[in-house]
Amino acid sequence: MKIDYLTLFPEMFNGVLNQSILKRAQDKGLLQVNTVDFRHFAENKHNQVDDYPFGGGQGMVLKPEPVFNAMASIEKTADTRVVLMCPQGRPFDQSLANELSEVEHLVFICGHYEGYDERIRQHLVTDEISMGDYVLTGGELPAMVMTDAIVRLLPGVLGNNQSHVDDSFQDGLLEFPQYTRPREYQSMTVPDVLLSGNHANIEKWRHEQKIIRTFEKRPDLIELYNLSDEDKDIIERYKKQLKND
Repeated sequence: MKIDYLTLFPEMFNGVLNQSILKRAQDKGLLQVNTVDFRHFAENKHNQVDDYPFGGGQGMVLKPEPVFNAMASIEKTADTRVVLMCPQGRPFDQSLANELSEVEHLVFICGHYEGYDERIRQHLVTDEISMGDYVLTGGELPAMVMTDAIVRLLPGVLGNNQSHVDDSFQDGLLEFPQYTRPREYQSMTVPDVLLSGNHANIEKWRHEQKIIRTFEKRPDLIELYNLSDEDKDIIERYKKQLKND
């Protein structure tokens, strides 16, 4: 995968892209990243990239010329997806991370100030994506978060290609509880089923825990999940347990 970032602050990416999983993905040749400072593509002697909005209003708006020129400098393919980081966009979630992990080339346009000239949105962008119902100073942080979520899904990036299969949201549910050594710590013990060696029972317990945890912490996800009759029974037993407790 190749990822280009159009940004006014390319140095912001150095720490994140050169650590941990993202660095290893580049070392393995599975990821190629490039930052483009679109200030260098401004068509004025002061390299000005923003201006006052027509019609008046607060703040400054990113001019179209620097962004259009910067995009023209990037080699694109038929598979290129151009992502505008925007609070008006589609909310980013695990399903979108999976979708974008299949793309060969991503371009993130990271804006600042009050917003973008609308012609950028209309003529350059394939996807508008939001990290949530709040406003940040710029698009760099959301682009880095999305990069981490997407790249870890690429085959060969994680040490075990199955590592992300049980992640929260991957199947619409939250992840089951995890335990490791020691078996007992400050009188707190690991559930016996995980020590039984019976893989069928372990998988059954883990699924039950996913259903319960999602019902308890994210009931909105449970409403969207296709519950089986067995899943519904798990929830009913859990409700009765809560009443008895």
